[in-house]
This record gives sequence, structure tokens and C-alpha cells, in this order.
Amino acid sequence: MKLLGIPAVAMLAALVATPAAAQTKVTIAISGWTGFAPLTLAKEAGIFAKNGLDVTIKKVPQASRHLAIASGDVQCAATTVETWIVWNANGVATTQLFQLDKSYGADGMVVRSGTAAIKDLKGKTVAASAPGTAPYFTLAWFLKKNGMSVKDVTVVNMDPGPAAQAFIAGQNDAAMTYEPYLSAVREKPEAGKIIATTLDYPMIMDTFGCTPKFIADNEAAVKALTKSYFEAVDMIKADQAKSYEIMGADVKQTGEAFGKSAAYLRWQGQEENKKFFAGDFQAFSKEAAALLLEIGIIKEIPDLTKIVDTRFIQ
Repeated sequence: MKLLGIPAVAMLAALVATPAAAQTKVTIAISGWTGFAPLTLAKEAGIFAKNGLDVTIKKVPQASRHLAIASGDVQCAATTVETWIVWNANGVATTQLFQLDKSYGADGMVVRSGTAAIKDLKGKTVAASAPGTAPYFTLAWFLKKNGMSVKDVTVVNMDPGPAAQAFIAGQNDAAMTYEPYLSAVREKPEAGKIIATTLDYPMIMDTFGCTPKFIADNEAAVKALTKSYFEAVDMIKADQAKSYEIMGADVKQTGEAFGKSAAYLRWQGQEENKKFFAGDFQAFSKEAAALLLEIGIIKEIPDLTKIVDTRFIQ
């Protein structure tokens, strides 16, 4: 079929290309963590583009994600609530905008079969990401809840994927990791066991944020980012199989394997966001900031009311 002598396919391409030129460009830093996957879904399923955004997603380790923001290489990122406190305390101005997920067993500590309790790790070697990351903070939180501190163990800095692989290979007495890597240990009981997760200690929740400058200069785009995330969560509910295939492919998993990892967390839609920022957010941030100060990750607690902007979830 032709319209005015122009092939229909060519005309469609022209129509699609025209609004794309006006789309707001934004680069987002994430990791392969299952909780961040709806951001990938929003990109791959065309949700971001539909809402006027030209999004680039970069996989950046959590330990250096703030450096990417500080350099201007990325404008937005996904990370745990307490990490935003660390970044702001260390001079990287960022503002949380909406909640992504809550961990329900997706983050945890794996130990050798002979370890009966967390307190038995005193003097032992634990693989965890660098100070200032979620796995390191999770280790500190678990230890504190058991009357210990990070000074009671020897921490070997390894990111969650390598930490799980090394543990399965027989290295270290324990490791801090998360999905999809935690399930790799689940499937190898001969290597060890999961002694504690966020089901036992509910303290991992992720939020999405951007630099204050990006927010101030691009309020319509920030609203579109928030809207796109909620639409991706809705898509997962409406077509779980297709969504899991898309999100799984990004981390080299089948849709079925991805679904198993996803079972250990809850993505948060608009209503969940409103509830979270009405109370749980403030209580957790206060306790997390105190622990970060105690273990020396930060030297002073930033103003916790100024590192969040909830206007866009309403």
C-alpha cells in the first residue's frame, strides 16, 4: 500500500521518528538486580519512548554509581534507600523520586553448612561489596541485630555475582549477595545454606532518583519517568510471561528463571509508593543513617528531608 506515492512503511517510520527528535534524553545507572528490571522493561517495551523519553540504561556497579552521577555521565540511578544517604553525605547531590521495590528474601547471607548462627561468624571471612554499598550495609545490619559489628569479621570486597560464585567454589566462610545470584546458592545446597534474608531482617528497599539539576530542568521528563515505571509494573501484572521474558533476557535468564528470582521481592506501584513515603521511609532512613554513622561510612547525617521529592508520585 502507498499513500501519496510514499510506501506505508516509510511513512510510519517517519511518523515514529518525528516525535523521537523531541524526546528528553536521560541516562540511568542500574545493576542486574531483579528489583530494577521494570526499568529495563519500560525501555525494551517502548514505554519510555511512548512517554517522550529517550532512555539509555547503563550497568554500573553500585560502588561506583555515584561517580558516574558526579561526572555527569548519568543523570539518574536506582539504588537502595540508605545509599542515597551515603551519596549525599559524601557530596554527590541526588534526590529520590519514587520507590522501585521491597526485598522479601531477595537479599541475604550465605554460610557454610556448619555455621549454626550469625554470631558464629566472629573472626570468619565474609565476601561483601565495598563499604557504601547495599551488601556491605546489609552485612552491618545483620551483624548489629545479632550483637556484632563489621569489626568482628574479615570483609573481602566482592560484588554480589562474584561473591556468590566464589562461595559456591568453596571460597570464604560466608557471602552477602542478592537475586538472581542468591538463587545460585539456593540450587547448590552442598556449597552451603542461606542463614538469613530480608524476610528475617526487612531492610532492603530501592528507590529511583536523579540529580537536583536534572529534576529542576526537566520536570515533565521526571513525571514521565515516574509514570513509565508505574506502567511497567502494570504491564507485569497484565502480561507476566512476556514481561518476565523481556526482563530475564537482560540478565541472561529465561522468563521462568527470572520469575523465580522475582518471587523474592515486590515491585511497588503508585499506591504502594504513597503509603511508603507517608511513614516507613522516614523511620527506616533515620535508623539507617544512624548505623551508617556508627560504622564510619558517613561522617555526618545529611538533612533526610531534602533528599527526597515525592511530588511526582501523586
